[in-house]
Amino acid sequence: MSPANRFAIIGMGRFGERLARGLAAAGAEVIAVDKRAELLEEIRDSVTLAVALDATDEQALIAQGLDKVDAAVVGIGAAFEESALATSALKRIGVPRVISRATTPARGEILSRIGADDIVIPEAECADRWCQRLVMPNVMEKIDLGHAHSLVQIRAPDSWAGKTLEQLNIRKKWRVNVVAIRRLLPDDAQRTGSYVIDMPMPDSRIELGDLLLVVGSNEAIEALPSQ
Repeated sequence: MSPANRFAIIGMGRFGERLARGLAAAGAEVIAVDKRAELLEEIRDSVTLAVALDATDEQALIAQGLDKVDAAVVGIGAAFEESALATSALKRIGVPRVISRATTPARGEILSRIGADDIVIPEAECADRWCQRLVMPNVMEKIDLGHAHSLVQIRAPDSWAGKTLEQLNIRKKWRVNVVAIRRLLPDDAQRTGSYVIDMPMPDSRIELGDLLLVVGSNEAIEALPSQ
């Protein structure tokens, strides 16, 4: 878990509820907030606190300890005025990081001007992830580094299994660098699905099922073999 581990999620629509459950499952303290008490019932047992209140009311937010969270996510989508007022209220009570959901880039720009530290446009981000998955099906995770370069996690192609990095000559042949190898521990040694991370050397050998952290240009990454 990151250093920020106490969160407030405002709005228990599909986006907010899923986010609250995911953070709670990861071990974070989560305060779930919505004006509609009935939406809180299903998630009440999964989070630290579920409270029905008006997120535009600063005193109500403070009374429930939302001024003490590390970050707040305003997941209100349709009611833009309410989203904007909640964003502003959270910043005024001193929440260090406020992330607001917007249904359009224009609304996202307005929320940024009001004080939102980050903007989430779920539909656009979902489309971007699917675009990545369709164009680069072997890429499991991707972090943009700028200037058309990325750090990605891929499953090692089966054709690389049993060979060392020196034998594969990945840097010269594929024009990318393998910066780490993640290997699932054997079942008899660890049954929790944990990985061990190996900092690769020229004689590091790729095994079937390894996950590779690779950095390079997007063009070079797209050209990597998938099998």
